[in-house]
Amino acid sequence: MKKLMILTLAMMGFALASNAQESEKKTVIELPQWVKNIKISGYGMLQYQGDDKYSNETITNEEGEKEVIASKNHENAFNLRLMRLILDGKIGDFDWRAQAQGSLGSGPGASTFYLVDLYAEWVKYKEFRVKAGQFKRAFSFENPTHPITQGWYSYAMVINNLVGFGDRTGEKSSGGRDIGIQIQGDLFPNTNGRRLLHYQIGVYNGEGINSKDKDNRKDIIGGLWVMPFDGVRVGAFGWTGSKAGIGEKNRYALSAEYDKNEYTFRAEYIHSQGYGADRSLGDKADGFYAFGIVPVIKSKLHAKARYNLYRKDKTWGNSKTMYEVGLNYFFNKRLQINAEYALVNDRSIVNPDKHNYNFVDVQFDFRF
Repeated sequence: MKKLMILTLAMMGFALASNAQESEKKTVIELPQWVKNIKISGYGMLQYQGDDKYSNETITNEEGEKEVIASKNHENAFNLRLMRLILDGKIGDFDWRAQAQGSLGSGPGASTFYLVDLYAEWVKYKEFRVKAGQFKRAFSFENPTHPITQGWYSYAMVINNLVGFGDRTGEKSSGGRDIGIQIQGDLFPNTNGRRLLHYQIGVYNGEGINSKDKDNRKDIIGGLWVMPFDGVRVGAFGWTGSKAGIGEKNRYALSAEYDKNEYTFRAEYIHSQGYGADRSLGDKADGFYAFGIVPVIKSKLHAKARYNLYRKDKTWGNSKTMYEVGLNYFFNKRLQINAEYALVNDRSIVNPDKHNYNFVDVQFDFRF
């Protein structure tokens, strides 16, 4: 009898265990591969900035006439430069990205959160890839660099004014992006498999991010560069198009870069022909920058210097030049602090004694 009871209990236990396992199997949900491929990331950039500059101010003098004078406009402030959330994924031979940004606008409480990137790219072949959606324009070496790894308080002035960050045409700040389609590829691998030539060409609305085309005319932008040695790129870019309400714009850029083993040197010249939102500045503008970032302590501390010039009407009388030096300190791969000082020469300020001023910027950046 005892043996029978033991056998019965054993069978009941086996049945319960089987039912439990069966129940567990029913609750398991197998995710599709494209969901497993999704990567979530992001970063934040906190900023302190100050200067002792003067700016132009129009006043009415004692004779009742309008007069432009240099007015004290010293500033210093803490700022939430930006925060981004990023989704990256892969579906078959396509890579895709969705990226949103939060930053402070103008005025108290005028924060914004908006779509920055939304695109898919067919990447089956290195020689020929196709990207469609909203993404970085195919213009200049600096434009596509990450805001943190770019290494400075901001992109160079010529990039900000002539690549669509806050364009002289009056285009809203678009982070160098537009909506369109682009083809690109890397050709001629050497014996080590390193590609020697890159090409890219795109067709865009010409209105910046999150905007339909307003004049039914498209911007065409292309670039070509050679990579003769590991870490070296030398290239050129062209851009032709229009801006609704402004007219034609034609631009070109000449670029050179060395980036290897934490040493980064880059120089670019950009020229623009075509009127901007302020027609009194004429139809030409240009700018140039050159910088070096070198390791003082490998993977820990970098020193940097940059010459940063922009001429909003392609004359020296209205030029702005920044002579910048600074340090970048890395707590680890996800946490760093960047600091820099600049002597600024702004010749557009009417009083020659007020052309020069000091500028400081400190940023605390983190990734997640």
